[in-house]
Amino acid sequence: MRWSDFLQTWDGHETENRFSRVVIIGLLVVCVITSLAAWRTERSIILVPPSLTQEVEVTRSQASSEFKESWGLFLAELLGNTTPANADFLKTAVEPLLAPDIYRSVLDAMSDQIKAIKMDRVAISFTPRHVDYEAETNKVFVSGELKSQGPSSKPDVKLRTYEFIIAIKNYRPRLEYIDVYPDSPRTLARLKATQGQPHEAQP
Repeated sequence: MRWSDFLQTWDGHETENRFSRVVIIGLLVVCVITSLAAWRTERSIILVPPSLTQEVEVTRSQASSEFKESWGLFLAELLGNTTPANADFLKTAVEPLLAPDIYRSVLDAMSDQIKAIKMDRVAISFTPRHVDYEAETNKVFVSGELKSQGPSSKPDVKLRTYEFIIAIKNYRPRLEYIDVYPDSPRTLARLKATQGQPHEAQP
């Protein structure tokens, strides 16, 4: 019997219905799996910030190294260019980025520095020279020259490094660690090379 003739019989209709039910159930399973995979997959956002010439990728909890380097450079230039006129603004700009663990200590340190800058009428400017990201520690190092000058003193130029850990929470950067020191970047490679030797920071 030909297949077309068989489908015209009652048994043929029953066979076709059973086959259709199996196919429908299979399609439903595939749709459910696809929906769950799409729901659990983090959405990526592609950005081209003004300070970069290439795209950077940001998800809900991750970001590319270029994105973190851009934010590290922004924070270093923000903190390193301070005058009595803009000192209070810097504190307001940094506050929303701070993680809860360092929130109070950073704000207290900034408050002390702001008082000193206003009292001594010192202007500070920072010129970045290098920006590096260390994947092993998730740290961004921004190093360069820091120049400070009072109203009646000569400029004092020193090496300065800003060290940050920038995490991503709900697509937004969050500053989880900050350290500032008059020295070259303290990367893992440099720390291993100088392990066991006394650390000599520049004055």
